[in-house]
Amino acid sequence: MRDIRGVLLDLSGVLYVGDAPLPGALEALARLQASGLPVRYITNTTRTPRREIHRLLTAMGFAIPEQEIFTAPGAVRAALERDGLRPLLLIHPGLAPEFQDLVTDTPDAVVLGDAGEAFSYDNLNRAFRLLMDGAPLLAMGSNRYFREQDGLSLDIGPFLRALEYAACVQGTVLGKPSAEFFHAAVADMGLETGEVLMVGDDAEADVQGALDADLQACLVRTGKYRPGDEDRIDTHRARIADDLAALVADLVA
Repeated sequence: MRDIRGVLLDLSGVLYVGDAPLPGALEALARLQASGLPVRYITNTTRTPRREIHRLLTAMGFAIPEQEIFTAPGAVRAALERDGLRPLLLIHPGLAPEFQDLVTDTPDAVVLGDAGEAFSYDNLNRAFRLLMDGAPLLAMGSNRYFREQDGLSLDIGPFLRALEYAACVQGTVLGKPSAEFFHAAVADMGLETGEVLMVGDDAEADVQGALDADLQACLVRTGKYRPGDEDRIDTHRARIADDLAALVADLVA
């Protein structure tokens, strides 16, 4: 492993699951922050706006500045504004405030988030028809699944693949594992990619995605981790840790 001068942390599955901190996570993050290493928080969570994510983190006891949280919805909104697009928002109702002031009449783009119950046939078919008419497909991630308190749940990836397959298009992923998404958080710390360690519970989006973007990476065996996930990453270049506490004890020993 190269020298580490900064850390990116995934949120759900690394710091907490549901609305409860993972064992030892509060203490581990406080120790990491006190070490002097800059930390940024990078998440594909697409059911709540960044402000609400920050409120939930604070309620759980985490001391994290809101401006240090990088979200996939924020990256998508920036792309929509940059390109002057009017989105069809296939997103979770809780995320609506993030896009409430955008023009959505006569949409000319499809935005895909973790829509939950909104992944109805009618909504997916409307998105499909727009794509067949040439609208671009922007996705907040390509994760297969995530962990909720009552178990694993489908994430954006399966619905992204279905729309890509049906319309013969290639979506643009603006959350993890997009290299641009990782690089934006790295640049915010004023560091080079190879100096930064990404820590996550998703072998593909968090760990292999970070490695492909020339970051260092660590897979933690918490959250959505399942035995055998190590086989889906380049273990010659990635760390493996039981949890954030174990990793921090090694980093700042």
